Amino acid sequence: MISQNTISQVFETARVEEVIGDFVQLKRAGSNFKGLSPFSDERTPSFMVSPSKQIWKDFSSGKGGNAVTFLMEHEHFTYPEAIRYLAKKYNIEIEETEQTDEEKAKIDARESLYLVSEYANSYFQKILHSTDQGKAIGLSYFKERGFTDEIIKKFQLGYSLDQWQAFTDDALGKGYKLEFLEKTGLTIVKEDKRFDRFKGRVMFPIHSMSGRVLGFGGRILTNDKKAAKYLNSPESDIYHKSKVLYGLYFAKQTIAKENNCYLVEGYTDVIQFYQTGVKNVVSSSGTALTPEQIRLINRLTANITVLFDGDAAGLRASLRGIDLILEQGMNVKVCTFPDGEDPDSFAKSNSLAELQDYLDANAKDFIQFKASILVEEANNDPIKKAETIRDIVNSISKIPDAIKQEVYIQECAQIMDISENVLFSTLAQISKKDFQEANKNYKKEQRAFDVVRNSGETKQKIDVQFELERKIIEILMLYGNREEVFEDLILKEDDISGDLLLEPVKQEAKVFEKIYLDLQEDEMQFSNEGFKTLYYSLIDQLHQKEDFSTKDFINQLGQDLASTVTSILMEDEKYNLHDWHRNNIIPKVKDDTVSQLVSQTILSLRCYLIDRKVAEYKNQTLKPDLDSTTIIEDVKDYLGLKMLLSRKLGKVVGGYNVK
Repeated sequence: MISQNTISQVFETARVEEVIGDFVQLKRAGSNFKGLSPFSDERTPSFMVSPSKQIWKDFSSGKGGNAVTFLMEHEHFTYPEAIRYLAKKYNIEIEETEQTDEEKAKIDARESLYLVSEYANSYFQKILHSTDQGKAIGLSYFKERGFTDEIIKKFQLGYSLDQWQAFTDDALGKGYKLEFLEKTGLTIVKEDKRFDRFKGRVMFPIHSMSGRVLGFGGRILTNDKKAAKYLNSPESDIYHKSKVLYGLYFAKQTIAKENNCYLVEGYTDVIQFYQTGVKNVVSSSGTALTPEQIRLINRLTANITVLFDGDAAGLRASLRGIDLILEQGMNVKVCTFPDGEDPDSFAKSNSLAELQDYLDANAKDFIQFKASILVEEANNDPIKKAETIRDIVNSISKIPDAIKQEVYIQECAQIMDISENVLFSTLAQISKKDFQEANKNYKKEQRAFDVVRNSGETKQKIDVQFELERKIIEILMLYGNREEVFEDLILKEDDISGDLLLEPVKQEAKVFEKIYLDLQEDEMQFSNEGFKTLYYSLIDQLHQKEDFSTKDFINQLGQDLASTVTSILMEDEKYNLHDWHRNNIIPKVKDDTVSQLVSQTILSLRCYLIDRKVAEYKNQTLKPDLDSTTIIEDVKDYLGLKMLLSRKLGKVVGGYNVK
């Protein structure tokens, strides 16, 4: 178990903007940072990071928290895993305390899959470097590819012995369960037999964005025609091929820095490029490119350069991947290599400067590339040329940005020697067809929704007490220790007329003291258990600490409460996402009227509770055989109190919808 001292040091050192910046491209937005949500598919930023508060909030999914909760949400780390990751990132030595049996039992099946994969990774590397077979076969292969010892260790390359059960027997001997060896796909179990999936293959571990081993790719080195040249781990709870890019863990910082990502096809393409010095490169590992993979890149950059082999047989089929990239609103270029060359061989035979110069000179805009490929196929056939033009316009229709669409239409008109009007007309036809299809699907979904709605589902009402209690927590978090002058209105009898008048009385107090005393005076209780826990914890800390810190307070909370607090604190930051100030829309700043905000919130809560009490009394009067005289008098008293509160608020308070 990790010591509390280490945990405190991690929280003290870790910077939320640096941690999240490894996974999401962040841009400055005032005193904060913003970016695309890593938890949903979006093109407009709704993800906010506050360096001053050391918290983040994703307005599209509702998630939020600190650096640790981000890792837990994004990488599915357990709490200890997140602490260990941050300790490693910031070079903090981890102090361990003895783990209890109960704590050991909490390691779930998912974590076991990670542990098995990490062990396999270490095992395959050890076999590669420390056994005769590993060095003679596996290491020799990597050396022949031109990989240095440094790059082999960097990418954690390994070798699986050409024996049926070598890895499985070793893992079982070390205490790893066959159940998890089978679930990761490392071991194949058939009836009473079991054998290694990657027998006799060189191994390429596949990492998550944070560096955890998710699965493996293995290349066979013999000429066995019955066996697949490359073999990947099967889908598991931790490995989803469509959501992973090979090399992204090593490339993510350079991708963000260079604002471009090179996309290749194979493992060795990535490694050879990286070794040559082009480090912003990833691979889809032989699988068809997916929207999830594209969105991984989109978090870091809006620019992709797709690299194709010079003699790629499936080049035309690969064009579909370009359309997927365009649909995500990204900028795409394409670069091919000379006949007989691929990214691996070309990088191996050229220096960094030569490779970079070639990429810069030969990376074509997707329209130029697609036109050159399709026009060659058309071979002066008018019908095929017309189909080619429609194919290109269809790609342009995928682009969500209207300005980019127009620029590409103009470019296509020049390349294909056709009028812009015809192309715009074709684009409109395709867009109309797409719109009609989308509208048809929408209406179908809407009809299904109407069925559900009409089956008795009622519109959700605003929970007034929830919102007011939430506001109290927000005020305590932001201004709890602030000294403010509060003006209260006290009922006094006029000496001459005898009428009751409201006389203003000012007093200076800390915000948390004012709130605590007002709630105590009316014996008001929080109805939401989460807010109730936060309230008493906040009051306790504000009483004890002059230097109360929201960051320290959040760090000591559990994940659920930390997420609740983050949502409250970051609520106003969404204004910055849309640059309202640039449009002369200035949100009201609460700091200017804190005392007024406190008074109005407490008085509003009192009014709501009065309405609820009156509603209870009214329901009682409906009961038969009940003398309602006393109840009516109580209702009059409460309504009189509400009128008084309205005068204090300086406005007429309408009735709340309570039952």
